[in-house]
Order: sequence, then structure tokens, then C-alpha cells
Amino acid sequence: MRILYGVQGTGNGHLSRARVMAKALMKRDIEVDFLFSGRKPDQFFDMECFGDYRVQAGMTFATHSGRVNVPQTVRQNLSLSLFKDIKALDLSCYDLVLNDFEPVSAWAARRQGVPSIGISHQAALTHPVPKLGSTWFNEMLLNNFAPVDIALGCHWHHFGFPILPPFVEVDASPFEHTHQILVYLPFEEADVIARFLSHFSDYQFLVYHSQQPTGQVAEHIKWHSFNREGFKQHLASCGGVIGNAGFELASEALTLGKKLLVKPLIGQFEQLSNVAALQLLAAADSMMSLDVSVVKRWLKTASPSPIAYPQVGDALVKWIDGGDWHDSQPLCKELWSQVTLPDTWR
Repeated sequence: MRILYGVQGTGNGHLSRARVMAKALMKRDIEVDFLFSGRKPDQFFDMECFGDYRVQAGMTFATHSGRVNVPQTVRQNLSLSLFKDIKALDLSCYDLVLNDFEPVSAWAARRQGVPSIGISHQAALTHPVPKLGSTWFNEMLLNNFAPVDIALGCHWHHFGFPILPPFVEVDASPFEHTHQILVYLPFEEADVIARFLSHFSDYQFLVYHSQQPTGQVAEHIKWHSFNREGFKQHLASCGGVIGNAGFELASEALTLGKKLLVKPLIGQFEQLSNVAALQLLAAADSMMSLDVSVVKRWLKTASPSPIAYPQVGDALVKWIDGGDWHDSQPLCKELWSQVTLPDTWR
């Protein structure tokens, strides 16, 4: 079997899930080529596991100061290049297209009649799971941005639907520094984050951000350019996480038993829905703006117990290799039977 795996590159969650799947596919000696879109080629990092991958322009969201910039998003995506890339992508040598919310490979598979399976958190949102900010446009986007024949969603809880657990690959640390807080707020300005965290001098903040602050940074704030291995080490040993409401980072925090405070990207339906799910499960605190009082209260809360999610990638690849793609219920039941969820989630 030869597979093309299309991955949305806007956000590190899709990439993290693809890394889990790349290792699982390699174990079964399945031939796979990777295609990424939504990010400039020089903005990808730690991509060795994907081999000789390809990059297309695709589609993405423009953001400013923690919000989706709708006019800029429309302007930068109104381009004929997307349609040209879809038409030019030849899938004749592939038996299957795997897709993580990536539009070029999804629409090319639809045009050429190649079977396609979607693996994404967005696919879980097509079920009546907790949502916030749902509109007809968001529902249309979920179903048509990257259409597939079979859609497998992943979420922190199955909510009674055929949904997979999260794809998580993290290592716990034997040491936890309770007064060290990992901060990942990529949609906020660097100077804004530095000023905000200056209020909490009793804690040390490990900030990962693509920009450097222009002003002086307080001594209790340690600034880092994004490095995947360093990020994973700090995530494993920190006492808590302040992040956006992206799916993958929250999944990793829940797996490691880290207390979590999320600030969603305003105007982004998926992140707002993640907040709704986390609040329903009482799995995290949230703030819609950088709120000093919320952080002060959250810093004093205790850490939750870790959740041991199973190796979803290995089970999924075995299921894909089996070829019975139209029945995912046994796969989902098998995986969730391995999970002990908190009593309050039941």
C-alpha cells in the first residue's frame, strides 16, 4: 500500500499528530509520502521523520493580537494558486490519501476518485460534541475545507460518539518544578506577554514564542525560541501550562497531569469549542483576555491526575492496513476501553 499523507501546517498540533502517525506507519513498513500546506517552507522545523516531504501554499488564518483577522484571512486566501495546486497534484500512484485537515490533497483525492480518510480534531466537531460559536459558516467550513470519504475525529472524551482518543507522545519527568509555568501563546504579541507575566514574580515562566520582546524582560521570565525537544522537556517538568486552546497542547497537559489555563484565539471556532469541552469536563480554567486575577487564582490550584491515553497511532495504522475502513466502531471502542477517565468526566 502506498499512501499520501496531507497535513495542515498552521499550528503544531497537526504536525505532532503526524509525527505519531509517521512512526506507526514506519513500524508496518507502509510506504508514505507527506504533503504539508498552510505555512511557508522555511517555517517548518524538526521535520526529519517525514523524509522528502512536499510543501504547498494551501490555506491558513491571519491573526492579530490574539484574534482572527477576517479581512486579512480572506485577502491572503483569495488566490488561484490553491486551485492550480489541487489540479496539478497527481495521485495516480497512491492507494489511499490520509488527511489531517489539509485542503490540497483532500480536494485532489475527491477530483481523482482516490479513497481518503481524514484524521483530525476538526472531524470530531462534526459530531454534536461541546461547541461554542458554531455558525452555518463554521459547519460549512468543517465539512468542505478538506473533504474526505471517511472522517475519524479525536477528542479528550468520546462523548458517546465514534471518536478516537488524542494522539499523544510525551514522556513524564521524575521531577516537577511546581513554581515553573510553561507559557505558549503564539497569537499574542511578545511585548504584551512579557508585560503581563511581570505581575507574578513568585513564579518562573518559561515562554516559547517566535518573536523576541523589544523591551526588558523581568528576571523571572525565561524566553525561548521554539525548540521541540526543549519544549517537551519543560512541559514534562513544569507545574502548569498557560496556552492557547489548541487541541494538542491541552492533550499533552492532560496526559502529564499538568494544570491548564487556556486563552482561545478569539474568532477561531475550534479553539472556542475546545474551551467549551474543557469547561464541561472541568479539565482546565480559561480566560478570554489576559486577566491578572484569573492567573493569580489559577496559580494556586492543584494539579490533576494524569490521564493515560493509549497508543492511538499504532492501532489506527493496523486498522488502515486491514482495509475495512467503513467500520470504525470496534477501533474506537477498543481504544477507549484502555482509558481510565477521571470520575468527574463520567
